[in-house]
Amino acid sequence: CLQLLSVRSFAPPKVHCTTLSQKSIMEKLSTSLFQSDDDDNQPIARLDTFLSELSNDVGIVGSFSSLMVLCGAALGPFLDSYHSAFGVLQYNVPIELQLWGTPEKPALITSWWVPELFGLAGFIIGWLYIILDNVIAEPPGRRDVTGPLILSGISIFTAQYWLSGVLFAMGFGRGLILNIMSVVAAVSFYVLDGTISGFYTSIATAIGGPLIEVGLISFLGENGYHYTDSGELGFFPLWIIPVYFLGGPAVGNLARGFWKVLGGPSGSAISGSSDQKKEPPGCKVCNDSRCVPCPNCNGEGYYVTYGRSVKCNACKGRGLVICRSCFSYYGENPADIEGIRKIMSKIPD
Repeated sequence: CLQLLSVRSFAPPKVHCTTLSQKSIMEKLSTSLFQSDDDDNQPIARLDTFLSELSNDVGIVGSFSSLMVLCGAALGPFLDSYHSAFGVLQYNVPIELQLWGTPEKPALITSWWVPELFGLAGFIIGWLYIILDNVIAEPPGRRDVTGPLILSGISIFTAQYWLSGVLFAMGFGRGLILNIMSVVAAVSFYVLDGTISGFYTSIATAIGGPLIEVGLISFLGENGYHYTDSGELGFFPLWIIPVYFLGGPAVGNLARGFWKVLGGPSGSAISGSSDQKKEPPGCKVCNDSRCVPCPNCNGEGYYVTYGRSVKCNACKGRGLVICRSCFSYYGENPADIEGIRKIMSKIPD
């Protein structure tokens, strides 16, 4: 038997846990692990990252908010005055300033609560644009606005306000004004913006603005106002909706411009664009691959005993085990066996 065993010496083949080298495994893990889960949670992850960055830039947040409120409060009442001048609506207790207008058509016809309301609108629309730009991960080139584009948006929005008042004063029907305003809003949005975040914000503005007006008309009483034509629903003509819609890109591009000048954060730590490399969060032990070479088999996936290759039970022949340093880094429970299995199941073979 001893002679037989001596003759029958064998060199066991190396049974590696993977056809890739250990180095290539770690490199692959550090760049691609958990991408499927991140794809599902990218908007939430980007929002968390962006809000975290905002918490470190309180000065920028305050400056941006103040600028949006001031611009909305300053510009909004003058736009609204077009509708007052052309008889679209009437304030019960108006405040009139002639300025560059005429006694019959003052440049400013408003009420004491109007600037505050438009200031709030500027604040909300501005922040919606900035937040959605980062959550949706709009490409930087599509939100990198220029001065002429910002001024063009405000000018076109002003012209639309004026045109809607003129058409009403000339006796055009509701349906025709609605069609004209809708075409102006759609074409202008495409030219001025065209982003998904801008579209969502403009839709929210077109819905939220009229709903707020319903509340104002219903509850302000003697300090309120009313539309000359109460429209299809008894509050206002429906052509006001596309007018609200175009307020999205006009205010939104202004917000993007302020954000760029102020140097506001962009939530770049997590990006949804395919041409940007995902930066690892920072575990130095495993380079954020979430696994390390198995200490029981030195990352081989097997060990030799009594001349035989035996699969390592600690790593199940894979040569890799969970990185224990990541438990404290990510605040995870090391006793969560199912969680560990889920992580390890994503390690490529």
